[in-house]
Amino acid sequence: MADAAASAQPAAGTSPGPLAGLRVVELGSLIAGPFATRLMAEFGADVVKIESPAQGDDLGGDQLRTWRKLHAGTSLWWAAQARNKRCITANLKHPQGRDIVLRLAAQADVLVENLRPGALERLGLGWDELSAVNPSLVMVRISGFGQTGPMRQQPGFGAIAEAMGGMRYLIGDPDRPPMRANLSLGDSIAALHATMGALMALRHRDATGGRWNGSTGGAGQVVDVALTESVFNLLESTLMEYSADGTVRERTGTSIPGITPSNVYRSQGGEWVQISGNGDAIFKRLMRAIGRVDMAEDAGLASNQGRMQRVGEIDAAIQTWAGQHAAEAIVQTMRAAEVPASRIYSIKDIVQDPQFQARGMIEHHHLADGTPIDLPAPAPRFSLTPGATRWLGPALGAHNDGVLHELGLTAAEIAALRDQGVI
Repeated sequence: MADAAASAQPAAGTSPGPLAGLRVVELGSLIAGPFATRLMAEFGADVVKIESPAQGDDLGGDQLRTWRKLHAGTSLWWAAQARNKRCITANLKHPQGRDIVLRLAAQADVLVENLRPGALERLGLGWDELSAVNPSLVMVRISGFGQTGPMRQQPGFGAIAEAMGGMRYLIGDPDRPPMRANLSLGDSIAALHATMGALMALRHRDATGGRWNGSTGGAGQVVDVALTESVFNLLESTLMEYSADGTVRERTGTSIPGITPSNVYRSQGGEWVQISGNGDAIFKRLMRAIGRVDMAEDAGLASNQGRMQRVGEIDAAIQTWAGQHAAEAIVQTMRAAEVPASRIYSIKDIVQDPQFQARGMIEHHHLADGTPIDLPAPAPRFSLTPGATRWLGPALGAHNDGVLHELGLTAAEIAALRDQGVI
């Protein structure tokens, strides 16, 4: 397969990152698992990603390599999703492929997988086998519904998690079908939970003895991440409201129920601007900025409780004013009054915005054929050990020889594995 990645060589002058020295094995594909390990790799972890080798008409590799927009046959997404990872191939159905995973796991701190529950057990690579070679291993398992329960064997994508986890029910207008963001939110939210869980489990391992040295070490464990539960974890007070008196939070379009004013308003030129004036002092500044001193001084609107009773009146006043001004003028007026506001940004707006530029959030790189490409910079920021992009997503099996040599295999043994279709 032609590959859009840049050469897998570290960039000069990059920080080792706060996770330097951490060894991670990835047995995953597409989004949730690989995004979790991407975050670790961005901050210094040595991530070895294991993909299926090409066999006959099967091109092998992570399916994400061919998702969304392609360049030279490889997804542009791949450049970021697999950055800083060392990619090797191994046929997990072959005994020698299984042996490669076990040998890597024996030296690893974390193993991340997002296969369907039971798949690794059928391959002889479940927790029992992995913990036998490394009792201190942290195994992060990401699946649609978790490793237990009546739906554990069902395939679960991020879209299903957003639906079942309660997010989709709350997005959109009250009289229209539930909507989705044009992003894989369910997968990404699960990846954040997986990364957090891995680091928590490592903290416990280190507190109980540290990395396995062949005879002793801290306590390893399984971190069970369900996409549905990760989404459900973001539902704020909805469960408490329902359990208290049966209230079911409904879709409210562009506004936030119980918080006023916080909405999008259309400018004179038709652009949309988000204005959030829901703090008591902020509301007064907002009303004065749009020439509605009467509302700023109205005692009945001094608190959010009072404003909720007159949400239509408040939104109408703001919209009337916004409709008389250009979007940028609206934003500047709001900022001058210290009222949170922003135009609704497209990716083009993000790239051109001076705040993102000043923070260095747009990284400039080149693909293997010299084509310029921008990547989002690692976040969050560290004052001493920041994350970095050391190389872009590599070609399939790009690191086979190097990783297998580290495991003690000779060049002849590696060549034999390649001839046998193991790698």
